[in-house]
Amino acid sequence: MTQTAIIGGTGLTRLPEFQILAREKVSTIWGEPSSDLIRGRLYGAEIVFLARHGENHSIPPHRINYRANIQALKDAGVSRIIAAAAVGGIRADMGPAKLAIPSQIIDYTHGRAGTFFEDGLDHVTHIDFTHPYTPSLREQLLDAGFRAGLRVIDGGVYGCTQGPRLETPAEITRLERDGCDLVGMTAMPEAALARELEIDYACCAVVANWAAGKSEREITMAEIEQNLAKGMADCAKLLQALLTQV
Repeated sequence: MTQTAIIGGTGLTRLPEFQILAREKVSTIWGEPSSDLIRGRLYGAEIVFLARHGENHSIPPHRINYRANIQALKDAGVSRIIAAAAVGGIRADMGPAKLAIPSQIIDYTHGRAGTFFEDGLDHVTHIDFTHPYTPSLREQLLDAGFRAGLRVIDGGVYGCTQGPRLETPAEITRLERDGCDLVGMTAMPEAALARELEIDYACCAVVANWAAGKSEREITMAEIEQNLAKGMADCAKLLQALLTQV
């Protein structure tokens, strides 16, 4: 039986359809994850939820213990992870409140513990990261979006920056030149760690705002919150279609 985990913001646990069954405080050989693991039922399906930035949204992206998060989900028996992530839009069709299922990643982060394979090894281990997001799980998300009547963008390159600050317009120009369509701060090393532990992983990206320089308007938290509210409502519809698929 497929055990699904959702990594995202605590707003998902406030969905009226989410029935919390248990909270598990866990620890791993890499330390403690960002939050308790919350086991529950969402649209009738049993899931495990983990708040990436902590239950009070107090952990910045560069300080997240990604190894502990992914290890905790592996230890909990999870076989697939849906990563909900707020991003900035770079490509012209990836405007605020849109949903995208990215297919590639460019990693611009630094100093993050990004692998399980570094100490006490019998041999050097390399993983195939040709498809950083599991193709079959991406297709399931896209199909769920279609069945939910949503306009979900298929594909795109997620540029992962260090944070916690937002980028400069010059940096966004560089990312765009590199081929990035979206910009966020949490895709890496989260996706690579899931691959190392052989957990299927895909992202539902919610565009919170235009990236710096892509709009003449100043980026405000009020605008971001409004866009996220619409985008996360659509993300919930996608999840409903995914989790109720027979």
